[in-house]
Amino acid sequence: MMRGQNHEGQGGCDVSVILVNYNTVDLLTPCLERLSVALEPLHAQVFIVDNASRDDSIQILRDRYSHYEIIENTRNVGFGRANNQVLDRVLGRYVLLLNLDAYIEPEAIVKTIAYMDEHPRCGVLGVRLVTESGDLQPSCRYFPTPWNLFLQRTGLCRWFPRVQLVDDMDWDHAATRSCDWVPGCYYLVRKTAIDAVGLFDPRYFLYSEEVDHCRTMKKAGWDVTYFPGTTVMHIGGESAKSESTLSGGRQIAALQIESEILYFRKHYGWFGAFAGLVLTALADLWSVLRVLRRGTWHGVGTVLRGTGTAIRAFIRTSGGRHPVR
Repeated sequence: MMRGQNHEGQGGCDVSVILVNYNTVDLLTPCLERLSVALEPLHAQVFIVDNASRDDSIQILRDRYSHYEIIENTRNVGFGRANNQVLDRVLGRYVLLLNLDAYIEPEAIVKTIAYMDEHPRCGVLGVRLVTESGDLQPSCRYFPTPWNLFLQRTGLCRWFPRVQLVDDMDWDHAATRSCDWVPGCYYLVRKTAIDAVGLFDPRYFLYSEEVDHCRTMKKAGWDVTYFPGTTVMHIGGESAKSESTLSGGRQIAALQIESEILYFRKHYGWFGAFAGLVLTALADLWSVLRVLRRGTWHGVGTVLRGTGTAIRAFIRTSGGRHPVR
């Protein structure tokens, strides 16, 4: 059995790692070199799904990483769908979804698998995330609602201290902790849990897929856990920035808004999706008023374009009934 890639039965494979690449050629070598070191003690599969990259990614993968299983899509199918298409080939006891902009420590995978082996009800595990400069990123998160997002975006949350916001950074991140969901850049899932509830809802092109999946897992009785025993440096947003249809920031915003609408419609119905739109518009209006109080128009156009993007996304998805992409 080869380390780093395994073709034996599921019982002999510790982990199946899935990475999705889209125009991030500069991230391939640093990420995969770290991954190779982390997998040395384990029996593993590695899948790299390329979403029709237009850079030199495929050539680099063929030349340097042909010992991994490379899937070449003819179009960009999105993050969740790209991960889903590998599931029928997975042999591992665990499935690790790893972003190419997530740089792991040498013992990261061994440590996280050991934790899940000791906690059989843990279905999804996330880890401590930091920026390139070492600042803590949100790593242990709570489900979004139209109301808590509105409070967070406007800063009015200080008047509603009992409302659980999506991110709470005011606790000791050195402690293992149960939470609602963990970010998908390092997302370790028990294979038997995937067999029971599936992986990602294909309606989400990018963003919200791990939020939705963790919600499904918790409903099925599995635990979602934040594990601080290893740290991942996460750059963030590189694939979304590479999309040329819009400028990076606007494209990312459009993808986030569409996924948010789809998520609210799925879990809170039409009223929830509509409430999300209304509260988004009110939060934008609040931002405009704050800008105008400073005696300037700078930034107002950006806020109003965001409102327009949200309205168009709501219409194009028929109030969150179906995805655009």
